[in-house]
Amino acid sequence: MVKRVRVLLADDQVHVRSALRLLLENEPQIEVVGEAAETASLLAQINTLHPDLVLLDWELPGQQGSDLLATLRLQHPQLLVVALSGRSEAYNRATQAGVDAFISKGDPPSCVLSVLRGLNIRNKE
Repeated sequence: MVKRVRVLLADDQVHVRSALRLLLENEPQIEVVGEAAETASLLAQINTLHPDLVLLDWELPGQQGSDLLATLRLQHPQLLVVALSGRSEAYNRATQAGVDAFISKGDPPSCVLSVLRGLNIRNKE
């Protein structure tokens, strides 16, 4: 039996979280375990839900993206982090900070799924 990837959605926009949840719930190898709208909730949920991957709004309220990523890497080194943003300039900042992947909020669903399928989850376990 293949292990399902446990995903936590972190975005302050409820419609973005809802769209991602709807998309990912149709993927048999992915399980959405929670949602967070700001940094404090994200950190608390990571500690209780133990996701494999976080889809992280790079502009999530509460802490700057690169600082939050550094915190996540320190506290949860095995966690995969995929940055989300509707701003093109966020790509360079997020990739330079060391995210595992980047998805533009304007990307079609097929691109989102392609990025997630392309991540090597087993190397992070």
